[in-house]
Amino acid sequence: MEKIILYVDDPGHAREFLERMAASEADVGVCHWVLVACAPRMTHRISKWVSHSARENWRGKWFAKVQEQLLPLLQQQGSQVTPILAKGPLTELTKRLKLEHGTARVVDARRPKVGVDLEPVAPDPAPPGQSSWALPGALLGMGALLMLAGEMSD
Repeated sequence: MEKIILYVDDPGHAREFLERMAASEADVGVCHWVLVACAPRMTHRISKWVSHSARENWRGKWFAKVQEQLLPLLQQQGSQVTPILAKGPLTELTKRLKLEHGTARVVDARRPKVGVDLEPVAPDPAPPGQSSWALPGALLGMGALLMLAGEMSD
């Protein structure tokens, strides 16, 4: 049975994502879904006025709504679902889940946000034969400009 770790932050977007995934992969079949719900962050201004217990209560209600909307879709064809509410860095959670569930495919169905880089869900290994660091283009351009200026002054 294939295991799939599915990261979700918006149930509507996740439903559309799963429908596209099912259409592209005709052989999804019965699998074990690990549904990881990533609750939206509260802004600093809100968190000053809301207690920790009220925030946790809100996260619990949000998690229940996500499960209500996605569990029937994921449980089709007899698939098993393990729902989890994400807390902490997602890369560490992915490592822990892979240790717990063995080899699993990681699927990121979170809604992309304009101007915001989403937290990675898995560590990004460097491609083989390539170093793990890179110089920004501006730094390379500045170096080339300085070399050119040095050539012209000679």
